[in-house]
Order: sequence, then structure tokens, then C-alpha cells
Amino acid sequence: MEAVTELLKVDFSSVFISVFVILFGVKAITSILEWAINKLGLETKWMREKREEHELLLKTSENLMELQKRHIDDMERSEKHSTEMRNDIKQLKNMFLDTRIDTMRWEINDFASRVTNGSRCNKDNYRHCLSTYAKYEKLLEDNNLENGEVEISIKVVKDSYEQKLKEGF
Repeated sequence: MEAVTELLKVDFSSVFISVFVILFGVKAITSILEWAINKLGLETKWMREKREEHELLLKTSENLMELQKRHIDDMERSEKHSTEMRNDIKQLKNMFLDTRIDTMRWEINDFASRVTNGSRCNKDNYRHCLSTYAKYEKLLEDNNLENGEVEISIKVVKDSYEQKLKEGF
């Protein structure tokens, strides 16, 4: 119990001030030693670690900047390739569409020529030609194109087909 009463008699403000003065003194002595070591050109372990951390931070920053530049270049190249691919696909689609339309036109015109020349054709030939014409018209409509090449031929085919149906095939 005596120890507790002695502890209560201690002046805590002077203890705090003493601790503060001691810490301040240690800091001052450390600063003076650090200054002296720097003036002598010596490097302590703590200073070396601090320098290495700083160098590592700078190197990391440089690497990040380089990666960012590479990323931007890659994105630009990727966008360029995407645009080229889109254009190539569009060109291929147009080529395919032109080929398909030409094939259908040739088939319809050829059948109309056969009908005009009096070749023997059955119902299936006529139905196939009319079906091809319907697909041809739909293809033109879907792609906002105009028909101007097979109108006379399909009229000949339709007229001949109607005549054959009347005659009783």
C-alpha cells in the first residue's frame, strides 16, 4: 500500500516533461550524427535502404509509364485492325451479294431464253424459276437495291407458265 501512496505523490507533469526532453535530446543527437555521417560521405544501413526504396519507386514509375505508352499503342493498333477487318468483311459481303444476285439473274434470264426458244420445261422448272425470282426480289429489297435486269424475262416466264397451265401441262 505504501508503494501506491508513493506513486500518488509523484509529480506527473515533471515526468512527462522529462520524457519529452529526453526524446527531444535523442532526436537532436540522431540528427547531428546523421549530419556528420553525411559530411564524411559514409552510408548507414538505414540510409542505404532508404536510397534503394527511392530508386525502386522511380524505376517502378518509369516502368508504369512505359507500360502505359505500350498500352496506348496497342489500343491504337487494335482499333486500326478492327476497322480494317470491318471493311474487309463488308467488302466480302458485297462481293458475295453481287455474286448471288448475278447468279440468280443469269438463272432467270437463261430459263426465259429456254422458254422463248421453245425448249421443253416442266412445272418444277417454272416453279423453281419463280421461286428464284421471289428470292431475288427479297434479296434486292433487303439490301436496298433496285431490279431492272430481269423484269422482261420474268414476264416472259410468267406468261408462258400461265399459258401452259391453261393448256393443261
